[in-house]
Amino acid sequence: MTPIFLDTVGLLAVWDIGDQWHEAADAAYGRIVSARQPVVTTTFVLLECGNAAARRTYREDVCILRRTLELRNEAIVPTDDDWANAWDAYQQGRAGIAGIVDYVSFAVMRRLDIRQAFTNDRHFQEAGFETLF
Repeated sequence: MTPIFLDTVGLLAVWDIGDQWHEAADAAYGRIVSARQPVVTTTFVLLECGNAAARRTYREDVCILRRTLELRNEAIVPTDDDWANAWDAYQQGRAGIAGIVDYVSFAVMRRLDIRQAFTNDRHFQEAGFETLF
């Protein structure tokens, strides 16, 4: 079964009950868990989550997710080629004004042939991926 890519936007929406996308993200994440879908993310996404949660009540949730994903080998360290491909695409603006971490995510997703992302970030759609909420 092909894994689903966990994006920062989706993860933060699940953890932050005040997030405008919390209900939709929580429901989508529940479906992923119920279906026992495998998941992956990058170490870069985990860094983004850690930065966003630094002064939030869900800081420990980020730490738990990181440890869990690392134990399961589901925290992907981008390769040098992922890095180079991301910067090339970023410079060309292939997915609009997406940030560089998104471009790294796209490169990893393409390399691993992942088509679905746990996010509602339109940049993933612009890059040709399916978003789950």
